[in-house]
Amino acid sequence: MDAHKKELLNAYKSRPLSGGVYVIRNTQNGRYLLAAETNLSGSKGKFEFSQMTDCCNWHKLSADWKTCGRDAFVFEVLDELTQKETQTPEEFRADLAALGELWAEKLDPALAY
Repeated sequence: MDAHKKELLNAYKSRPLSGGVYVIRNTQNGRYLLAAETNLSGSKGKFEFSQMTDCCNWHKLSADWKTCGRDAFVFEVLDELTQKETQTPEEFRADLAALGELWAEKLDPALAY
């Protein structure tokens, strides 16, 4: 690997993580899948790809995906978080998990997938 590629790879690995909490909501019945991820844009891209290909990538949603159709689902960002310079990736993931738990308390657990 040449020096420029190594430099780009190191810059990518050392960038601050940006994550968040989101739900994939079924607009027909109000049910939702709550998740906290370190790569929010990747999660949104995965959802958009699933809709485009009509291939559900979440086992918990698959029955409703088949019944209601892909257009019944929306991706909603609830909260975003950026890794602090002093945080390790593990600390950042722990903060995201705690944020996810706070959102779980705000949402109706009876509607969770």
